[in-house]
Amino acid sequence: MAIEFATTAAANRSPALHPLIERLCAETGGQMLDQASFDAWARAPGRALVVFTEDPVLYRETLDIAVIVPELALAFPGQFRTGVLPQGPARAIAARYGFKRWPAVVMLLDGQYVGAIDGLRDWQEYIDSMRQLLAAPATRPPSIGIAVAAADAGDHHCH
Repeated sequence: MAIEFATTAAANRSPALHPLIERLCAETGGQMLDQASFDAWARAPGRALVVFTEDPVLYRETLDIAVIVPELALAFPGQFRTGVLPQGPARAIAARYGFKRWPAVVMLLDGQYVGAIDGLRDWQEYIDSMRQLLAAPATRPPSIGIAVAAADAGDHHCH
């Protein structure tokens, strides 16, 4: 019976975090988030940078972003708090923010979307994008881009 319990417990455990992801939290004072904690954390006052991670085996860039975000926190000290979404919760929450490439960081202001930096960029692009995100007001997140046809499409009616 103890073996059965151990097997069940191991199956229910979430995958271990890569040490670079753990270091990202430690170096930025960031909070590891999940679906249950995300909304309350995101709504806290001020600017927040949410790091959307993925499986580093599938998306090697995830480990790069784990190194880049602490450097951004050093470049812009005290201007945002950091939260990290591991792959499961990140996949579940990503659709809200309409970014197109993994990994991504999303800037929020008082819980509202400001903008995102998706995929990997040159360092100067990160610096320039962060300056813009830190100065920008909240806005509507981009949609997923589903084309919509107008009901009145001109003279092309079926008779």
